[in-house]
Amino acid sequence: MVFFDVGNWLGWIAGGYLLMSIVAFIAYAVDKSAAKNNRWRTQESTLHFLGLLGGWPGALLAQWVLRHKSKKAAFMVVFWATVLINCVALAWFLMRWR
Repeated sequence: MVFFDVGNWLGWIAGGYLLMSIVAFIAYAVDKSAAKNNRWRTQESTLHFLGLLGGWPGALLAQWVLRHKSKKAAFMVVFWATVLINCVALAWFLMRWR
């Protein structure tokens, strides 16, 4: 007996990634604007957390489109670590519940 079917959740997972990507992109755009206008900045830990929650595709797009945070080596190391952690967690989830 199957109590949980991943197929039923794939749309929700994709929607979650889309939503978090939009939130992450907006957070990067707000931070870029703040940096240009000498205003309060979004903490890097917040940007990383959004990526970890599934917003990393939007964060990656924002880095490319806005040219923001893409040159800061220490930030990028943590960013790619969050991408890896997120992908491993997603793979585990999909394999565990298939």
